[in-house]
Amino acid sequence: METIAYLGPEGTFSELAATAFTKSAERFPYRDIPSCLQALAKKEVDGAAVPLENTIEGSVNITLDHLVHKHDLPIVGELAIPIAQHLLVHPKNADQCMETVYSHPHALAQCHDFLSKHLADAEWMHASSTAKAAQEISEDSGLKRAVIANRLAAKKYGLTVAAENIHDFANNHTRFVLLSTRNVQEDTLREMRPHVNKKTTIVVTLPSDYSGALHQVLSAFAWRKLNLSKIESRPMKTGIGHYFFIIDIDHEYDDVLVPGALEEIKAIGCGARLLGSYPSAVIHEENEMESTV
Repeated sequence: METIAYLGPEGTFSELAATAFTKSAERFPYRDIPSCLQALAKKEVDGAAVPLENTIEGSVNITLDHLVHKHDLPIVGELAIPIAQHLLVHPKNADQCMETVYSHPHALAQCHDFLSKHLADAEWMHASSTAKAAQEISEDSGLKRAVIANRLAAKKYGLTVAAENIHDFANNHTRFVLLSTRNVQEDTLREMRPHVNKKTTIVVTLPSDYSGALHQVLSAFAWRKLNLSKIESRPMKTGIGHYFFIIDIDHEYDDVLVPGALEEIKAIGCGARLLGSYPSAVIHEENEMESTV
């Protein structure tokens, strides 16, 4: 893999994830998640690293919906990386009271307790990404804004860390997936980690007139002793009450068990689509993450 798209600008957690997936690839920032996926679909890049789920905020719905409704882009790898949030300010404003806190909505939500206690009177403003907020205040010290972002953003944009680790929960991770239409081998994922698990993700749609269909879907995995680490419903966008299900299976796509379960699901009239079978790993420490960039 030679090129990889990520949610920009430079200094985002998405860039950290992209680097951890494949350090040798050239990285290209895009303005939003749909733009990353579109770039991959148009073959402008070989891969795309996008967020899928956060410990605190839950699933990144825009990623899920685009993977299901708009693109056929296989998942080839997954990393859960630590999300350590810090309060950053322009060096010229290090001793001043900030009128505004500026960051991505998820970052503001992840630091709600700190902001309520220390910056309750400040205006909380939304940015398209944590790094975009950092970039903007680095260019204008007159804004009197603090931002919530990571240490990489502080380093790239020359900002001062005014307060460290301001997130509400210590075990805050985001799952990022690497998407690619190429046959990416496991060793190209920068030897993701020594202990890599295997996962398979599928999309299931139920027949509208079949009572007990979801129970039978789950039974197809249960009697095969396939563990499901996640099952989530999302709107089909065809009407109220119409949903599809995203299911994560803690097992690689083998020759027997997973294909057999999918065939059983299809036999009762359900739709089943494979989103990917891939290696999955977890990075636990922030300093381990930053050492990759």
